[in-house]
Amino acid sequence: MNIESIKNGYVIDHIKPGKSFEIYNYLNLGELDTTVAIIKNARSSKTGKKDIIKITDNLDINLDILGYLDPNITINKIIDGKIVEKCHPDLPNQLVNIVKCKNPRCITSIEQELPHICELTDRENAVYRCKYCEEKVNK
Repeated sequence: MNIESIKNGYVIDHIKPGKSFEIYNYLNLGELDTTVAIIKNARSSKTGKKDIIKITDNLDINLDILGYLDPNITINKIIDGKIVEKCHPDLPNQLVNIVKCKNPRCITSIEQELPHICELTDRENAVYRCKYCEEKVNK
């Protein structure tokens, strides 16, 4: 299969196989008026398989979402066909309105305008807890 390189935009690389559609949805890429390519199960010398997302537009990418979903990914910013910036998002210390607390007794269930804030409590195991009720939040 031949996948063309992009002239301007982003390449989100080294995505865990099968996670590309989750990232696509979290970043609301379906709402963009630009070309987005998803390559699933591409060969990888490091991991065997990987997913890749190519976006042919410069936009603000929420690194917190990407760090939360898959902290092993690489984000390449492409300008004029060359990589001008490369980053590896880390697990964010805090997530705001990315995941929702499932505890029915949490204040966020009652007060709809409150932001859903989750804090990283165990970096080694990637455990987040609701700031208000301390309920463990699952992906």
